[in-house]
Amino acid sequence: METWSFAKGHGTRNDFVILPDLDGVLDLTPARVAYLCDRRSGIGADGVLRVVKAGAIQDSGFDPDLWFMDYRNADGSIAEMCGNGLRVFARYLAEEGLCSDAELTIATRAGLRWARLCDDGRVTVGVGRVTTGPTTSGTLGSRTYEGVAVDVGNPHLVVTVSTAQGVTDAELRDPFTADPEVFPHGVNFELVHVVAAKHAVMRVLERGVGETEACGTGAVAVARVVNGEGPGTVRVDLRGGTVEVSFADDGTATLTGPAVILARGDVEMPDDLR
Repeated sequence: METWSFAKGHGTRNDFVILPDLDGVLDLTPARVAYLCDRRSGIGADGVLRVVKAGAIQDSGFDPDLWFMDYRNADGSIAEMCGNGLRVFARYLAEEGLCSDAELTIATRAGLRWARLCDDGRVTVGVGRVTTGPTTSGTLGSRTYEGVAVDVGNPHLVVTVSTAQGVTDAELRDPFTADPEVFPHGVNFELVHVVAAKHAVMRVLERGVGETEACGTGAVAVARVVNGEGPGTVRVDLRGGTVEVSFADDGTATLTGPAVILARGDVEMPDDLR
């Protein structure tokens, strides 16, 4: 039986198991990810962040000495990016002494991203260019919703509802599907209530997870729809807290919010997990 070191962190209660794999030796299979993320038989999390050098990622194309955020959803599937995870990843690197600069570059499957630790304890991350796509539809349970496709390095469908209670808790446990031609790799689904100009409340269903209390890239996608094209800053309230999303003239976005490392320890990995 292998013993793995881990840390546990969260950003606006979107929580992660963090696996330091500085030499790139862990065999992180989908079954092992699912075990770690199980909230009853494992540690419990919305996903896993593996801390590894880019040189250990086959064909990454990045400077091999950069830290690579290898993000996995709770079901073991690989995701391109995670905004809350990026903030937690940066916090972990700083607390472990794995970076010395206030601003650092992190490699992800969506490209290079930067992170900066703020004086107030929050973390700001650059999430790159955000683009809106076509109006399309998704089905949640028996209801079909029209929304806007948004690309934040990973796919989102943003649906505006008239009130924050536009969809019930029970409905959010229903299966969600969207047009596979628009979203061939699945999609994150955001339901948005616009409270006022530059202020929105959202709930989210994440690919491979279900409803989570927050989604960083989802908040960015929501802010893009609420803000419209051009520069601006939007406050987004999630079930787990509040983040701020700012857009520059060139369409790139930053995401600012809390990031906390709350525990460290060791976990025994069952031999029958492969």
